[in-house]
Amino acid sequence: MLHARHIKHCRACGSEVDYLVPADDNRERAVCPACGTVHYVNPLNVVGTVPVWQDRVLLCRRNIEPRYGLWTLPAGFMELGETTEQGAVRETDEEAGARVELEGLFAVLNVVRVGQVHLFYRARLLDTDFHPGPESIEVRLFEESQVPWDELAFRTVRETLLRYFEDRRRGQFRLHTADIA
Repeated sequence: MLHARHIKHCRACGSEVDYLVPADDNRERAVCPACGTVHYVNPLNVVGTVPVWQDRVLLCRRNIEPRYGLWTLPAGFMELGETTEQGAVRETDEEAGARVELEGLFAVLNVVRVGQVHLFYRARLLDTDFHPGPESIEVRLFEESQVPWDELAFRTVRETLLRYFEDRRRGQFRLHTADIA
C-alpha cells in the first residue's frame, strides 16, 4: 500500500507541512501551516496500446527497470498537456517505433497498491516498419501461442492480453475494467 505521508515540504513556499484533514475534505492531506497550500497526491495514469498486425500482437522487451528484459505492451506515463489517446500513441511510437491507428479504449485497470490507473487502447498497426526505442531491447510480433506468458513484465499486461485474445476468439471487443491486487 502506498504511504500517503511522503510530502515533507510545501512546493509553494518550502515550509515543513503538517498532515491533517482540511475542513472541506474527508481525508488527511499535506497542508502548509505557513501559506495554507493543500497538497494533493493522486494516482498516475499509464497509457498504452495493444498494437495488432493481422493475428499478431506487438510486444516490447524492456530495456529499463523495473522488470528489465521482460516483455510488455508499449505503455508509459501520460504527460501533462496530452489526452490519454495522444499519450498511448506517443508511447507506442517511443517504445516500439510503431505507427498505429487507435480502435477504441479496451482496458482500464486500477493498480491501487502503486497508485496507478492503466488505460490500454486497441490499435491497428499501419505497417510493419517498427523498431525498438531507447526503452526497448527488442520489439516483435507474437501470435497468441507464441506470447512469452512467463516473461511478461506486469500483471496489467497479462490481464489485458488475456482479455484481448478472449474477445478476439469471440469476435467482439468490449471495454474491460479490473482491479489488480
